[in-house]
Amino acid sequence: MEKVKPELVDELLKGYEKPEDIIGENGLLKRLTKALLERAMNAELTNHLGYEKHDPAGHHSGNSRNGVTSKTVKGEFGEIVVETPRDRNGSFEPQILGKHQTRFDGFDDKILSMYARGMSTREIQGHLKEMYGVEVSPALISDVTDAVIEEVKSWQNRPLEPIYGVVYLDALYVKMRHEGRVENRAVYVAIGIDLEGRKEVLGLWTSGNEGAKFWLGVLTELRNRGVKDVLIVCVDGLKGFPQAIETAFPEARVQLCIVHMVRASLNYVSWKERKLVAADLKMIYRAANERQAAKELDEFNARWGSKYQAIGKLWRENWDRVTPFFEFPAEVRRLIYTTNAVESLHMSLRKIIKTRGSFPSEEAAMKLLYLALRNVSAKWESVQHWKQALNHFEMLWGDRIKAATGKA
Repeated sequence: MEKVKPELVDELLKGYEKPEDIIGENGLLKRLTKALLERAMNAELTNHLGYEKHDPAGHHSGNSRNGVTSKTVKGEFGEIVVETPRDRNGSFEPQILGKHQTRFDGFDDKILSMYARGMSTREIQGHLKEMYGVEVSPALISDVTDAVIEEVKSWQNRPLEPIYGVVYLDALYVKMRHEGRVENRAVYVAIGIDLEGRKEVLGLWTSGNEGAKFWLGVLTELRNRGVKDVLIVCVDGLKGFPQAIETAFPEARVQLCIVHMVRASLNYVSWKERKLVAADLKMIYRAANERQAAKELDEFNARWGSKYQAIGKLWRENWDRVTPFFEFPAEVRRLIYTTNAVESLHMSLRKIIKTRGSFPSEEAAMKLLYLALRNVSAKWESVQHWKQALNHFEMLWGDRIKAATGKA
């Protein structure tokens, strides 16, 4: 970048005494920005017309200058009244500051960034007024954030990878207005890990009724977006999901989240005995293999069965969904048997939505959740121990991986 000549800077700073002389309401920065914009637009108009102002070449050219139009433009420096030149034919379209543009590039991004952090409309108004001296209306903030809705739709329908090693599915409960009343509604999140070990949010869905029909719709959508196969799906015992996955991806292994299994088990346990029960449950899922785990479950039932019969029943009824992770070495198991990938995302989202109370509509909730997860997922890194996991996946399901990717 070419440096500004020191002589020019010295000239601009003549009379400078305090910071307000540069960044204040009537400071140099605002006056210089106004002057540069107006000079640039006049240069654009000269180029559009093909002759300089007052040049005789413009006589009988068919178009000429036609005064100026004033408009207020908002930006990080506050508000500036800019004189936009016009032409008589109305064909001139300024490039540096569009004809209908009233906000500088980057200003809308600041509103979206604050909105994505969970700030309310009133809080955004106050922040912009305090930091930049700019007054914005609730309607403007709504217009800026509503512009994201089409982006959300495009994101929700974007093409996906042909195969995912692991897909996590879980629910986050959000208060939103539905059919005239505020209620807790589930927002379902799917996170996929592709064959390169990269995490991505595959989509967000809402539904009042969790069941096989709903889940079949979600999984069919993933297929329609290009997903041919999923090796392992880790879920939180979602109602109707096993039946749906067997229809959409019949070869996928379903792994129940062990963390949720433990939590569900401890719901039956008195507070003073929770640590003891949790320690004995750990012996089951930390076993070396499935046979050892079954033995530990028997010992758990021998110790606690008379008091907490429901826990043993819960584990036995779900045993086929609990045990797939035993096929893998210890460093890979944690990746497979827990929905921590989703839980950590939910934790970040909960921090953002907790101050919002409730949302006026499903669309408003999805808008904020999309912006928030876009910020969170931008910081994600590749999954640890993924190479070990992929090696085992290729040994077990190499043909499926080749079929989905089309690679020999």
